[in-house]
Amino acid sequence: MSWPPKPGMPSRPSRSLERAPVHMHSYRLTPLGLWNARAAGLDAEKVLDALLKYSRFPVPHSLLIDVEETMSRYGRLRLEKDPRHGLVMRTDDYPVLEEVIRAKKIAPLLGPRIDGETVVVHASQRGQLKQLLLKIGWPAEDLAGYVDGTPHLISLNQDGWELRPYQRLASENFWAGGSGVVVLPCGAGKTLVGAAAMATGSTTTLILVTNTVAARQWKDELLRRTSLTEDEVGEYSGALKEVRPVTIATYQVLTTKRGGIYPHLELVDGHDWGLIIYDEVHLLPAPIFRMTADLQARRRLGLTATLVREDGREGEVFSLIGPKRYDAPWKDIEAQGYIAPADCVEVRVDLPKDERVAYAMADDADKYRLCATSESKMLVVEQLVVRHAGEQLLVIGQYIDQLDELGERLQAPVIKGDTSVKVRQKLFDAFRSGELQTLVVSKVANFSIDLPEASVAIQVSGSFGSRQEEAQRLGRLLRPKKDGRAARFYSLVARDTLDQDFAAKRQRFLAEQGYAYRIMDAKDVHAAD
Repeated sequence: MSWPPKPGMPSRPSRSLERAPVHMHSYRLTPLGLWNARAAGLDAEKVLDALLKYSRFPVPHSLLIDVEETMSRYGRLRLEKDPRHGLVMRTDDYPVLEEVIRAKKIAPLLGPRIDGETVVVHASQRGQLKQLLLKIGWPAEDLAGYVDGTPHLISLNQDGWELRPYQRLASENFWAGGSGVVVLPCGAGKTLVGAAAMATGSTTTLILVTNTVAARQWKDELLRRTSLTEDEVGEYSGALKEVRPVTIATYQVLTTKRGGIYPHLELVDGHDWGLIIYDEVHLLPAPIFRMTADLQARRRLGLTATLVREDGREGEVFSLIGPKRYDAPWKDIEAQGYIAPADCVEVRVDLPKDERVAYAMADDADKYRLCATSESKMLVVEQLVVRHAGEQLLVIGQYIDQLDELGERLQAPVIKGDTSVKVRQKLFDAFRSGELQTLVVSKVANFSIDLPEASVAIQVSGSFGSRQEEAQRLGRLLRPKKDGRAARFYSLVARDTLDQDFAAKRQRFLAEQGYAYRIMDAKDVHAAD
C-alpha cells in the first residue's frame, strides 16, 4: 500500500522522496516508513499533526485514517519469551491471530495454540516468521530478548576525544531496542557508534564489512578508540582467517560458495557472539539475509548512510536486522559542524555529432555506456583538475576502460577491482598524506573508505540510476576539512541522453537530504566561480 506523493512532508522517518523541484518537495508515504516511525516511538497523532502542519494542500480525510490504521498494525502481534513454552506469539486482537495462523506459509512455523491470544513459535523460525508477517501487513514487535554471548570486556579509550552527542544517542537507542539500524551521513562516525555499542555490551562481537580495506580501517579505529589490543581483534577475509573475541569478516568471504554450500557461514553460527554489526547494511547480499534469519536471538546493529536499496529489500532489513533506531539528517549534522558542507554541481556536456548519431542508432542495451563514456567528458575532467590544482581530488566512474584512459591523461593511479589490497592501501595512504593529490577510482571506493582530506570529486559515470551510489560517492568528501572549506561534487552528464535521466534518479536521495544540484554548462567550466 502506498499513497500519492504529498508536498512538504516532515523530514523523518515515515516518508520517501518522490520529486524534488526547487520550491516544493513531494514525498510518498509507505507502510514500511510508518512502521519504522512507530518502532521509533512516534505515534499516529504526531505523524498526523506533522502532515497537517507541513502539507502544501489540504490533507484528505481518508489519508489521515489510512495513516492511523496502518501505524496501528505494528505491534498488534508480539513475539515474547514464555517461561513454560519458550518463544510465543501473543496478541490482544484475537481476530488478527486467527487470520495469520491460517496463512499457508505461516502455519508450519507455529507450534500448539496455548490460548485464544497465544501460540507457540518454533524458535528456529523467529526470523522467517517476522519476514512473512511483514509481507502480509502485520509486522510483529520482537520482545523475545537476546542471548548475552560470551562476555569480553571492552571499554572506550576516550583520551583526547569523546563521543559526539548524536553518536551517544544512536548507541543508546540501539541498545534500548536490542537490534536495529542506525542511519548517519558518511563521515559522521558510524564506526564509533559501533564501538560504543560494543563497549556497552562487553561481549564477543562479529563485524561484517564490505571489503578487506574496510576491515583494516575498522581494526585500526577500534585499536585507537577502545581498550582492545591487537591480539583481541581478528580479520576473517580472503587473506586471513583469524577468529578472535572481536572478529571482522568481509561479506565476500562469507558468501563464497563451494559445492553448493557456504563453508564460511560457520563463523557466524558456530560461535557465541553477543553482538553482530553489519557495516553498510544497505548492501547486504542475499545469503547474509538468509543467515541473519537464523540469528534473531543475537543483538544485531546495522550501520548505513542510506537505507535505500535498489533491489527493494528494505523490508528484509526491517524484519531481520531490525527497525530504524536512529536517523540524523545530513544537513543537521553539517549544521553542527561534524561533516563538511558540499556544493553539488551537475555539469552538462554535449555529445559530439558522431557520438550523438552513434547513440541514436545504438541498441537500448548499449546507449547508456555510449553517452556515459563520451570523449567530451574527458576534456571537462582535465579542465576541472586544472581548476582545482592543489586540492585532494577523486575521479570516480563505472567503466574501467574510461577510468584507465583518464588515469593516463591525468598521470594519476587507478584503483579498480583487480587492484590488490596491498596496492590499494598504499595508494590510499599516499592520498591521505598528500603525497598523491589525484586518484582515479572505480566503484570499489564507493563504500567504507576513509579519505578525510578529499575535497573534490568528479563523477564521470555511475551505476545507472543508483541513489545509494550517489550518496556514497558524495560521502567520500564529507569529512570536515582542517581549514573549514566546503567539498565540491561534480557529476558529468551527457545532455539529452539516458545519462541525464539516470542522473536525475541518482540525485533523489541527496535532494531529500537537502542538497541542491546547480547546473553548469561544460563551456563554463573554465570560468571562475
